[in-house]
Amino acid sequence: MSDETPAPPRKPLSEAAKRALAEAEARRAAIDAATKARPKEINGRDGPEPVRYGDWEVGGIASDF
Repeated sequence: MSDETPAPPRKPLSEAAKRALAEAEARRAAIDAATKARPKEINGRDGPEPVRYGDWEVGGIASDF
């Protein structure tokens, strides 16, 4: 017997919401592609650039600056 309860059905997204999600995904893909094109930083921070989405992110906590 499973302790998991089924998730409640989600409300369908509006067309505007679907467009906004698609635009955000396209922006993230463009930023990630531009990041890969950059030269490797020597003695730099490990992992993804902390300001890649316009926010400062360290340890999973993001803040605008």
